Amino acid sequence: MSKMQIQWLFTLLDVSQSVVRGHGAFYTNHWAVRISGGPEHADQVAAKYGYLNLGQIGSLEDHYHFHHSRVVRRAVYSLKGPHSFIHMDPKVDWAQQQIVKPRVKRYAQSDANFIHFNDPKWSNMWYIHCNDKTSRCRSEMNILSAWQRGYTGKNVVVTILDDGIERNHPDLAQNYDHLASYDVNGNDHDPTPRYDSRNENIHGTRCAGEVAAVANNSHCIVGIAYNAHIGGIRMLDGDVTDIVEAKSLGIRPDYIDIYSASWGPKDDGKTVDGPGPLTKQTFERGIKKGRKGLGSIFVWASGNGGRQGDHCSCDGYTSSIYTISISSTTENGNKPWYLEACSSIIATTYSSGEFNERKIVTTDLRQRCTDGHTGTSVSAPIVAGIIALALEANLLLTWRDVQYLLVKTSRPVHLKADDWKTNAAGHRVSHLYGFGLVDAEAMVLEATKWRTVPPQHTCTQIAERRTRYIPAGQSLNSSITTSGCSEEPEQFVDYLEHVVVKVLIVHPRRGDLEINVISPSGTKSQLLAKRLFDNSNEGFRDWEFMTVHFWGERAQGTWTLEIIDSPSKPRNPEVLGNLKQWTLILYGTSQNPYQPYRTQHSRSRMLEIPTPEELLEEPELQEEEDEYNGPCHSECGDQGCDGPDADHCLNCVHFSSGSLRSGRTCVSHCPLGHYEDIASRRCRRCYKGCERCVGQSAGDCLSCRRGLYLNILNSSCINTCPPGYFADETQRQCLKCHDTCLRCLRYADRCSACSEGYSLAGMTCVPECTNGTFFHLEEMTCSPCHSSCRTCTGPGKEECIQCAEGYLQQEWRCVETCSPGYYSGEAAGVPHKMCYSCEENCLSCSGPGTTCTKCKEGYSLVSRTCIVNASCSNADEVFCDMVKSNRLCEKKLYRQFCCRTCLMNG
Repeated sequence: MSKMQIQWLFTLLDVSQSVVRGHGAFYTNHWAVRISGGPEHADQVAAKYGYLNLGQIGSLEDHYHFHHSRVVRRAVYSLKGPHSFIHMDPKVDWAQQQIVKPRVKRYAQSDANFIHFNDPKWSNMWYIHCNDKTSRCRSEMNILSAWQRGYTGKNVVVTILDDGIERNHPDLAQNYDHLASYDVNGNDHDPTPRYDSRNENIHGTRCAGEVAAVANNSHCIVGIAYNAHIGGIRMLDGDVTDIVEAKSLGIRPDYIDIYSASWGPKDDGKTVDGPGPLTKQTFERGIKKGRKGLGSIFVWASGNGGRQGDHCSCDGYTSSIYTISISSTTENGNKPWYLEACSSIIATTYSSGEFNERKIVTTDLRQRCTDGHTGTSVSAPIVAGIIALALEANLLLTWRDVQYLLVKTSRPVHLKADDWKTNAAGHRVSHLYGFGLVDAEAMVLEATKWRTVPPQHTCTQIAERRTRYIPAGQSLNSSITTSGCSEEPEQFVDYLEHVVVKVLIVHPRRGDLEINVISPSGTKSQLLAKRLFDNSNEGFRDWEFMTVHFWGERAQGTWTLEIIDSPSKPRNPEVLGNLKQWTLILYGTSQNPYQPYRTQHSRSRMLEIPTPEELLEEPELQEEEDEYNGPCHSECGDQGCDGPDADHCLNCVHFSSGSLRSGRTCVSHCPLGHYEDIASRRCRRCYKGCERCVGQSAGDCLSCRRGLYLNILNSSCINTCPPGYFADETQRQCLKCHDTCLRCLRYADRCSACSEGYSLAGMTCVPECTNGTFFHLEEMTCSPCHSSCRTCTGPGKEECIQCAEGYLQQEWRCVETCSPGYYSGEAAGVPHKMCYSCEENCLSCSGPGTTCTKCKEGYSLVSRTCIVNASCSNADEVFCDMVKSNRLCEKKLYRQFCCRTCLMNG
């Protein structure tokens, strides 16, 4: 063949085999080839043109993977050569050179640019989009990623126990839930804070905004769970007693999912205090009865006594096993100056730090915003919001499930602490930060697939009752060896959760004591650090120290209590402290909570499916067994049996369960997922999804498997209830909503949409009222708003939603004219005008910016700006005359040097 003919063939191949290639694609040295006749024919063709046959492509018959070692591995163009003649071989049905296809992993993006809100403070919420270019924090809490997965707190109810919340705040009103609110101090249903000139009661409103501030309403911020319901319990603005706390923590436990508390005993470094007997009972009742038996979730701020050397183990609220104790870190991962350490802390969020580090942005009293929220008070509501996201992902999480999720998903990341350690179960944990920074995305992902942990067991071991003296400047060790109460199945703890050490200690100066406990695995947890300001001689009277640092470890073995007495000042050497009694209380499970529980099946070897190895073995001739002559099982029928068990029966008294493959067993009642066929005395399988049924069709269900609900309209099991019905998790049925509800959530009267003629107030459908009136829940009638309100939430002048005609909205109320220092202007989406604050030091103005018309005393009006009289002077008169004559006064720098000439002299 001539050179010209070969060149012509290559040109023909190039045209016939050209591939439309995407931008940036590369040709490889791999081909896909279809050849009939089997692998031998494929090998022959491959060898003929210099290819290596790498074998059949997956399960595709006659399709082979060819590789050519002399072709460039990645090329911009399809290179031609002798190998190209494979396309013309009559044995080749089809051939294609492989092109690199760009593919990306579909991770949820967590860049702030992927989600943007019109709320003006959104850009300042560094702790949510902390990976943006302006932020100094290094590891985010992945709240954006949780939102991008569709979780925003819908249908979850959170309440703030504090000094009240401003329910008509523009960032809270839409999510405000009156059923999750109460005024314990005033004994009424309105949790609105008491207003005063010093704004003492700002705390609750700030915490509420962190949790559930409305998104995209052009006001302030975005809450962590911005579609959750938010309520407030006003209980701190008055005398706080055991009754007040018990009432507050026990309000509507079947309705409220999460209680958030950012308060506690004094953080003064010398107080030892905790919940009283009524509050303890309320905690216990909440975790047992709340949320229809799933357990109320109590989130608590760990404390702000760091500067006083306080230790949160002396706070009985944060060291309760029923609360989730939350710590704080700065944007740089440093320990904040206010932070207390203790062994009960489970997790951490970002909060404020030093003066040059950023604080938290949230809602503020009088319908305002603030960027100055600080302390561990910040952290508890953030975690409450993140837990709301997890509950939206899985409403069946128990109170213990939530703690397990936090332990499993929180991350040490860059949090700086000297005491990070890995316990025997593999958990990294610190007394400052617990298990680390919370991770919202990891929480919701785990929640969606979470399986409820095994039941909680409690094993209590009391040390030998005798007085043990604590020598000054030395330590005392006392040990308890435990089996984990394995002798009592209902008490047996194999895998640990919380460990409580209850002590009775007498001591001349309590603050000199440090207490540690060491597990059988060798992990040490500090229960108490020295407290410089604690001069009390009361010691500890049956005080319970709690630690989570042994989470997941095994309980059995020897536990050691270590008490160190380090006098910080001279003491009477003859007066020694002594340990009179101590008790070890272990909480946990008898089964591994992270391993699915598998039941043991009693099957004979002959019924098991043989392995391939067993099938290849030579069959062994079995001797004929002797005939069975013993007693039969009570479920065997009149035809007898060939063995003593229920699966040896030849016929059954009641029902036969199973199949020929798995083996049949005689039973008195059919198992779940089956119904009793009386005619054939067989257990027949229900329709898929049915737990109990009367037949095999989809409409024969009586109850449903977990995750499905019985539609009482047609007796079928469905994933989602139809409109007008709600999923009852206890009965696993679709029950009818209240007549006023078009749709409802979890309860018949907990509405999410209303029937015609009704409107939504919180989660209750009330008759629609005309403009100028609101529905009064106590009187059950439409009552008039204040005369200044067009629409309102209550009768007061500070409860307007929109202003009446002729009125303007100024801060939190409607006024006829703007006050001095304010000007009127339009507002997007609002039917009335607003009063906006003038520039600082302005008594009156005509609009925003430098539009001042009158100044406060001591200021002069200069180019419509108020300037302090004493600050407006000339640097040099001759120089300033030249500035003015050359028309340089328009430049800011010259105006500063020549204030009097440029501004005051016109």
